[in-house]
Amino acid sequence: MSVTASPSALSIKDLVALSRQIRRDTFIMAHGAKSGHLGSAFSTVDILASLYFAHLDVDPQHPHDPDRDRFILSKGHGCSALYVTLAKRGFFPVEELKTFVQEGSRLPGHPSSQMLPGVEASTGSLGHGLSIAAGIALAGKRDGKKYRSVVMLSDGECDEGSVWEGVLSAANWKLGNLTCIVDYNKIQSFGRVSEVMELEPFADKWKAFRWHVQEVNGHDHKEILAALKEADAEAERPSVIIAHTVKGKGVSFMENTVDWHYWTPTDEHLRQAVEEIDADEEGQTRETKQTKETRNDISQDLVTSDGHSSIAPVPSFAPHQSRNNHPQPPSPFRPRA
Repeated sequence: MSVTASPSALSIKDLVALSRQIRRDTFIMAHGAKSGHLGSAFSTVDILASLYFAHLDVDPQHPHDPDRDRFILSKGHGCSALYVTLAKRGFFPVEELKTFVQEGSRLPGHPSSQMLPGVEASTGSLGHGLSIAAGIALAGKRDGKKYRSVVMLSDGECDEGSVWEGVLSAANWKLGNLTCIVDYNKIQSFGRVSEVMELEPFADKWKAFRWHVQEVNGHDHKEILAALKEADAEAERPSVIIAHTVKGKGVSFMENTVDWHYWTPTDEHLRQAVEEIDADEEGQTRETKQTKETRNDISQDLVTSDGHSSIAPVPSFAPHQSRNNHPQPPSPFRPRA
């Protein structure tokens, strides 16, 4: 079964709780698969939760609707968090998370648009996502479509010259329907960004290319949603949201360290991470009778050796019709026209 049905607007408190659930399930999934890149995934979680549960106009039941918003995770190595988010949003059954990076799985270590609904582009070879998103935005603009094209880059990815070709082109074509989010966690694969290839003055570079620029706390859902709303208001300038994040956010031993770009978690890491995430008071939400029933229903989908379910429930929601007749979360922060 899927953990989501027809979402309605989530409060900030709900989004915080959802982000905690995504981190918990992502860690458990990666541990079971003996897979790395957890630090890169964890820095994106609050952004992904905000996008898929309060912003993007998408319908999991019709993932190829021509009027849908598009999201591209250009930093494909962080796809574990995206997979969990897509499963919770209802794009595929949550029990399929057990197959992550296994032979024959639709959930490889870098996402493929040919395998999984909700994945808009095959990424992981860094530097390509922005240009793909710009092309999608240009097509939408020329076709008179209302959809938005959103892409997330890593900061280390911005070392690639192809990124800046995309930045230049998007401004030239006046792609107001394009939003780029940079996961600026200040750490790339083999060191700190400032030591490998300094990006500062980072915001000024984007401004020089005639983009609308905002800087936010990438773990503050309210700031993220406000920035996305402001980006939507731009008619002819593409927008970039520089999201200041912490690599490995949410688990103390992973935060702000280069090691967890590649490390795979041990059993002890799993125990400590789940303990920390479960104890996070900011992520605690009131558990209603229906939520408890949902937790019981899915408790057998993915169960760890210590008896914990790796699938955490998403609050129940009422149906909603979006501008494209998609059953969407009607964001209280940005009504869609």
